[in-house]
Amino acid sequence: MEALWISSREQSRGPTRIGIVTDNTHPRPDSGQHSDPHLPTQYTPAEVEGPLYERWVERGYFEADAKSDKPPYTIVIPPPNVTGTLHLGHAFQHTLMDALTRRKRMQGYEALWLPGMDHAGIATQNKVEQQLAEEGKSRQDVGREEFVARTWRWKEEYGGRILGQMRRLGDGVDWSRERFTMDEGLSKAVQTIFKKLYDDELIYRAERIINWCPRCMTAISDIEVDYQDDDGELVSLRYGEGDDTVVVATTRVETMLGDTAVAVHPDDARYAHLVGRRIKLPLTDRTIPVVADEHVDPEFGTGAVKVTPAHDPNDFAIGRRHNLESLTVMDERAVITAPGPFQGLDRFEARSAIVEALREQGRIVAEKRPYVHSVGHCSRCKTTIEPRLSLQWWVKVEPLARAAGDAVRDGRVRIHPQEMEKRYFDWVDNMHDWCISRQLWWGHRIPVWYGPNGEQVCVGPDEQPPPAAEGWTQDSDVLDTWFSSGLWPFSTLGWPEQTPDLAKFYPTDVLLTGHDIIFFWVARMMMFGLYAMDGVAPFHTIALTGLVRDEFGKKMSKSNPNSVDPLDWMNAYGSDAVRFTLARGANPGADVPIGEDWVQASRNFANKVWNATRFALMNGATVEGPLPAPEEMSATDRWVLSRLNTVVAEVDAFYDDYQFAKLSDGLYHFAWDEVFDWYVELSKTTFLKGGDPARVSGRVLGEVLDVTLRLLHPIVPFVTETLWTTLTGKETVVTADWPRDSGFRDAAAEAEIAEVQRLVTEVRRFRNDQGLQPGQRVPAELTLAGTLLPPHEDAIRQLLRLQPAGEGFHATATLPVGSARVALDLSGAIDVAAERKRLAKDLAAAEKEKQQAERKLGNDSFLGKAPEKVVEGIRTRLAAADEDIARITAQLAALPAG
Repeated sequence: MEALWISSREQSRGPTRIGIVTDNTHPRPDSGQHSDPHLPTQYTPAEVEGPLYERWVERGYFEADAKSDKPPYTIVIPPPNVTGTLHLGHAFQHTLMDALTRRKRMQGYEALWLPGMDHAGIATQNKVEQQLAEEGKSRQDVGREEFVARTWRWKEEYGGRILGQMRRLGDGVDWSRERFTMDEGLSKAVQTIFKKLYDDELIYRAERIINWCPRCMTAISDIEVDYQDDDGELVSLRYGEGDDTVVVATTRVETMLGDTAVAVHPDDARYAHLVGRRIKLPLTDRTIPVVADEHVDPEFGTGAVKVTPAHDPNDFAIGRRHNLESLTVMDERAVITAPGPFQGLDRFEARSAIVEALREQGRIVAEKRPYVHSVGHCSRCKTTIEPRLSLQWWVKVEPLARAAGDAVRDGRVRIHPQEMEKRYFDWVDNMHDWCISRQLWWGHRIPVWYGPNGEQVCVGPDEQPPPAAEGWTQDSDVLDTWFSSGLWPFSTLGWPEQTPDLAKFYPTDVLLTGHDIIFFWVARMMMFGLYAMDGVAPFHTIALTGLVRDEFGKKMSKSNPNSVDPLDWMNAYGSDAVRFTLARGANPGADVPIGEDWVQASRNFANKVWNATRFALMNGATVEGPLPAPEEMSATDRWVLSRLNTVVAEVDAFYDDYQFAKLSDGLYHFAWDEVFDWYVELSKTTFLKGGDPARVSGRVLGEVLDVTLRLLHPIVPFVTETLWTTLTGKETVVTADWPRDSGFRDAAAEAEIAEVQRLVTEVRRFRNDQGLQPGQRVPAELTLAGTLLPPHEDAIRQLLRLQPAGEGFHATATLPVGSARVALDLSGAIDVAAERKRLAKDLAAAEKEKQQAERKLGNDSFLGKAPEKVVEGIRTRLAAADEDIARITAQLAALPAG
């Protein structure tokens, strides 16, 4: 008879028709989704996914009810930039968040996954400025009011592309609660917390060194600076004259125009005579003091450093300690403003010109070129950052950061995996005050007004600003994007109003995000949540993921050929395949390598699940009525139910520990290996015979598929919805009950089927070793007395293609497997001479491997010097060689004479 099932190798060629239908065909209950009583022979994701998702949304399955008595479960989506599109990193994290939320919804929780977008200040402003540039205009040409209005129009027309792509991925978010960081409610939240921090003296305005982007024309925070190794030059310069000379080295020669001191270590005897004296600053008409400061490392370079307080953070600190003047020598475009021959030059032009001028004066002591060093770049436009003294708004973070650290230390918030705690503490325990003002027009404007006589007032959301007619003006800066997104877990639920949503869904349950934004976003949400919500942290668990990389472990980048658009893979293989691949690679905190071959394999798995369910429906599977009593079931039935309950318990444990890779891999192997490749195959003869055993197995198979599809649903929602509703006739699996471990276990049945699997595996291996084709039938005599195998003889023969031993049977090979024996007549089935020759060659190679390993292990000198790992490896090789020799020898002995 033709095989009912298809091999995994055949499966890779695409969906295949399943072979036969017995008289026990069970009509599919009418789910209203197909007119045909059976599933199509092939699953086509493109025809299913879009309409199915829209049906979910229309029926409100993802909407959460704040009035519900169900326990809440909340995740707020890390808001993607309004300028963004779906990339693999988004797809990865969204898959995991969706899986968590779908499972909790099925478990009976009032599950809210809240979506939204971030206004992305610099990125969005750059987009609109690019549009203006194409028209030959700048934002200054159109003015602030028109520019902001234009940005809103851009947002409505082009923003939010990622939201449509989220639907394509299958994100089960509550679209009725979609938020935007500049919508009316969130704007009120921003103004409220700014006012509260201001009144509590945790926001202040001061001159400090900031990271300035001359391209974006704004300050940016430390965490928005990307450091990379650049080829530069290290120039050593001689300051002063005669005995009053000192050599300093710098990679930014142009900043010497703003030097106001040279610093040395207090204990450095080489410069003791210079401390307190003034020396000539080259190329200027100024003299500058030599100061002693413990910040200087006397062992590094010459032990003397130039001090430019207005253009370096360390120098700024030295300047404060020694009351040094801070001279700004560059404007906001990084053009030199210091009077003299270099005025008006770009910083890099000035660098070359100043080096040349110093060279002419004989001031250059040494030049090292190229000099590779770490240089900060704007994470948005990649321009080299310029440290610059500037008047900005700051958050005093020390008390906020201390509270954020304490919440993790005392267990109110758990970081998973735990080893990531160190990275979190390294940040919150050493956080500097946060520069929150940005010199942009798109964003939340700072709610501070300045009066005509130097007055300053912070205005809350329900307060009237002072009148412009009396000379009051609002601060022109906007807030850092991370300021508003730091409020996300509670502002999206209606804060500062005490809304039903806030009462029901705050604090959120888990923040699932990449470990790379602990500093950007996680710490800021912790600080603001604890501050605004009376010490209640914004989430119970911070589950940190790694980054998605290519199949070779390299970082994906749009500038590299390894960048992948997940929509391309979804178009080719379906969203379920992409989701399952990402989940199966998700080990906590670890990076996720992914390649197209793996997505193809996941597509093959979806096809396997489809074909298996189709077979089940065609051959009697049903979910109607209670499960038969265990005594009515076969050992095969009891075995698969026992294994099913074990898998349910394992999946729950893995979900609770955010072990997505393990739960996905476990479901993959249970479904493919145990259900489809063993249970279905072992049950074929039962279905063919019909009667009560077939009825019982049909109910068991229906139960197993029902539970397995529900377990798979959070990760692969589309194919499971289609199959489950077809199998059960119910409306949707989205709100179906999550499977529970019934406690049923049958160790005896598991032992019995393990014996069947062992025999079948050993004989299959022997057939393969003898070169027999998979479908080639061979006469065989089975001796099963004294084993657990007699009830399974028909299934064993079917699986192994073993014909009954008829007239003229001559056993040419006998395989003992435990207490069972399988005698086979291979006469004429194989080329005995060729097979003997092949095995003899393999045996010689195994014996040679054994001799080499024994020689090394018998050498005392080698054992005394070799690492234990190497020695253990050779012992393993020796054991493997012994096993190969025994196996090949047995195969040779089993060959027919001739």
